[in-house]
Amino acid sequence: MENKRIIPCLDVDKGRVVKGRKFENVEDVADPLELAKKYVLDGADELVFYDITASTENRTVFTGIIEQIAKEVPIPFTVGGGIRTLEDIQNILDAGADKVSINSAAITNRSFIEEAAKRFGSERIILSIDVKQVGPSKWSIFERGGQKDTGIDAIEWAIKGEAQGAGELVVNSIDGDGEKDGYSLELTRRIAEAVSIPVIASGGAGTMAHFETILTEGKADAALAASVFHYEEINIVELKDYLQARKI
Repeated sequence: MENKRIIPCLDVDKGRVVKGRKFENVEDVADPLELAKKYVLDGADELVFYDITASTENRTVFTGIIEQIAKEVPIPFTVGGGIRTLEDIQNILDAGADKVSINSAAITNRSFIEEAAKRFGSERIILSIDVKQVGPSKWSIFERGGQKDTGIDAIEWAIKGEAQGAGELVVNSIDGDGEKDGYSLELTRRIAEAVSIPVIASGGAGTMAHFETILTEGKADAALAASVFHYEEINIVELKDYLQARKI
């Protein structure tokens, strides 16, 4: 069997885990440290922490909470939000993160992924892309919290990210975010077929079957989710049992 990963995502604003739909209508959920501990006990393979307002507020990630979580989390731990410079990456890694997720800065500075991969190693650099469908089998990269269409083709951007040295890709479907109608199968599959690095699917998880299809038909290497775990609609232990019963 191929090794697939289940990754809970903590979207954090002002020190609290929050969740919305299509990047809007954000609601308070929980304390990030307590939730991180729970997910480790539940058997999560990795954990992702996004400071969701760092970029829009033009600041760096708050490293205090990163240090607290890193001390309690023995599984791989990725941090994203407001990362613009190599110094920002160094500070986050020094705080205890294993990997960093770069999104907006890759758009504004087209050599940033390459510089980061050379300095810190591809295995620590994740390119995260926020994607909306703009036509039949056509997707664009969006920025500013999903508000601005960059006009960049998502599949071409994924290919470029790999060429520049990104070690993994997070493909976040804005259309599916918080909707619980299933991951974007065609988008994820098209990107997975276009690159050789691991692809993490994000946006749309609602049932255990959605995880099954994205990890098989969608060809994703990992499935990231938030609200279905936060609100205990899906338990990670039960999800893994479900997937293993289906030879995943």
